[in-house]
Amino acid sequence: MIPHLPIYIPVIFGLTTIATLWMFTVAMKKSSSEVTKKRAIPVLIGLLIWLVIQAALTLTNSYNTDPDSFPPRIMLLGIFPAILAIVLLFSTRGGRRFIDSLPLRNLTYLHTIRIPVEIVLYWLSIQKAIPELMTFEGRNLDIFAGITAPFIAYFGVVKSKLNKQLLLAWNIICLGLLLNIVMNALLSAPSPIQKFAFDQPNIAILNFPFSWLPTVIVPIVLFSHLSAIRQLLQRSSK
Repeated sequence: MIPHLPIYIPVIFGLTTIATLWMFTVAMKKSSSEVTKKRAIPVLIGLLIWLVIQAALTLTNSYNTDPDSFPPRIMLLGIFPAILAIVLLFSTRGGRRFIDSLPLRNLTYLHTIRIPVEIVLYWLSIQKAIPELMTFEGRNLDIFAGITAPFIAYFGVVKSKLNKQLLLAWNIICLGLLLNIVMNALLSAPSPIQKFAFDQPNIAILNFPFSWLPTVIVPIVLFSHLSAIRQLLQRSSK
């Protein structure tokens, strides 16, 4: 854990992570498929186990040891497995059925979680745990996605006041914002691939509970965007 960090920062981030899992579980429960609804609790249990594994890795300093290893351990043990799970879902018939059964409304509302994430990142920057470039005062405009998500979900999906092209554009733009901060975060962390922020590296994601950001929250947000884009493209082709 990061020493001398005000307790409210990890507590709020932990609650934000739990809220992300809850919103994703609600999306499964609201699915049009009975199979997906039945899988909601098993998937939640799997995600909670993954949460515990990542907590154990950070609490035992697994991500902080051997900073010269390549690929960085957090990528090898945390990020790559999550990305692999997403790839498998999109590349298998059952996975695509699962994706297509998720309600677009809930997938869109889920992005509101990016607001507390960005606030926590700002606090971490003040505490010298991440560089300023990872906040909305630097290169990170991801809070735009969180602020606009409830309006896009309500007017675009619930009320159908926005066309599919605008919904698709919003998802693509916000996906770009997500990838931008992910790349800046990884390239700011102490590792052989570090390119930025040598005066104040990104140490937060290597410590509990903030390793949940790249290993849990970001994959769920990424999956939500990709699922929404797939659904919208399918609707546009009909």
